[in-house]
Amino acid sequence: MRRSPFIRELTTLGHADRPLVGGKAASLGMLLAAGCPVPPGFALTTEAYRYFLERNGLTGLFEFVQDEGMRLDDTAAQLSRRVEEAFLAAALPEDLADELAESYLGLGKAIGQPEPVVAVRSSAADEDSRTASFAGQHETYLGIQGIGSLFRAVRRCWASAYTPRAIAYRVHRGLSLKDAAVGVVVQLLVEPRAAGVLFTLSPRTGDRSLIVIEGSWGLGQAVVAGEVTPDEYVVSKVTLELVRKQVNAKPFRYRRGGSDGSLVREELPPDLASAPCLAESEVIELARRARELEKRLGYPLDVEWAMCDQPERGTVFFLQCRPETVWTTKERPLATLAASDPIAAIAQTLVRSPSRPGDG
Repeated sequence: MRRSPFIRELTTLGHADRPLVGGKAASLGMLLAAGCPVPPGFALTTEAYRYFLERNGLTGLFEFVQDEGMRLDDTAAQLSRRVEEAFLAAALPEDLADELAESYLGLGKAIGQPEPVVAVRSSAADEDSRTASFAGQHETYLGIQGIGSLFRAVRRCWASAYTPRAIAYRVHRGLSLKDAAVGVVVQLLVEPRAAGVLFTLSPRTGDRSLIVIEGSWGLGQAVVAGEVTPDEYVVSKVTLELVRKQVNAKPFRYRRGGSDGSLVREELPPDLASAPCLAESEVIELARRARELEKRLGYPLDVEWAMCDQPERGTVFFLQCRPETVWTTKERPLATLAASDPIAAIAQTLVRSPSRPGDG
């Protein structure tokens, strides 16, 4: 792939590239450098996003004006609708569109598919850091196929930097809305037998001697969105022994639907719903890779994984990696925050996830 201000291969990326491609894309490059299995793909840079804004006259779109007496979430919702409508109505500049199409078709050529099925993921420049995760606040579209669907998914990813929740998070963190530079990751879609998240510490207690793996059947959407109670596997980080296993009923799974990124919810028979989604050997393999990765990077991690029955392309994949932020950056209690900054308290309420981090 030739050097371009708009497109970068994931294999060329590292931590220093965060401003150029966003946190998610940079972390995928770091995973690859660490020898972790990652689906092949490329990153659309933040320069491509800014170029799209400039060529379509959208650079002045992000003025955030909160009328007296108006709730923060109402104002954020108005701005979010305005951004989404403008982004979807605008076209990609021709030279940018040509490069994106060429890179997409190149992915397909490598696996013998004229129009490959891909995942399209938002990758904001200030997400997935050790102080601000933006977990679950930017969009991912799974099962995109065809150039037209890809172009629309990219614009929707850019617009998702301005969801009401993301706007509230930026206001709370004191981050500028107009500086919300967004990259996009395009990867071949893996269709897993099981998927989920893992933490290189206990998400409940912060115990760093443990690795906790959560998973369910199918695509990981049900886990990251908190729609199912996933199976939980607790592994000793020291000995790599499985010390606790909790298998829960997982009555449905998601699989890809249409080429536009829609998902299909599929109900499961009782015997499959109640079966463990991972074999013990797979649990230990995930834990081993996570332990090695944490040792290399030097801080606790939150990783999204997928387990596939596709030996020709690999069986274990890491789909995303971010620093764990719940135990490492505790936020002030809401009561204290509300007394000093009521607007920030509202924002913090909006951005707090009800359970676990999501896919952003």
